[in-house]
Amino acid sequence: MESLPTRIVTMLGAIGALAACGAGGEQPGDVPAFDGIAESEIITALGNEPFWNAKIDGDTLVYSTPENIDGTTITISRFAGNGGLGLSGTFSGEALLLAITPGECSDTMSDRTYPFTATLTIGDDQRNGCAYTDQQPFTGEDMP
Repeated sequence: MESLPTRIVTMLGAIGALAACGAGGEQPGDVPAFDGIAESEIITALGNEPFWNAKIDGDTLVYSTPENIDGTTITISRFAGNGGLGLSGTFSGEALLLAITPGECSDTMSDRTYPFTATLTIGDDQRNGCAYTDQQPFTGEDMP
């Protein structure tokens, strides 16, 4: 039976060998920022249950609901993460965060397929939906 110090040295050696077999030259900070939506693209994010819509053009977001068809305009900041685009601002005194990530999305109420998913958080309220841009449109029927 091996002594405890011998086991520890053996385990440390095995851990070191496994670490050397890691992910090549990539380091945690080496992942490029998301660039799948150009800053010049106009983004529309939408969801249902409850219905909501956000139209983003530059540093402006217009958030609308059935109760506020014309929408409320807010100034936003845009940041590219590792897996998508983030937008943040303040709506009615609450933090508004909109995350847009690549991936096929269906709004469950139409025969449309969107190129992005959208997660909208206002304060503690989270809403899910889909998104598209003027350069990367949805496929399927247009609105009547």
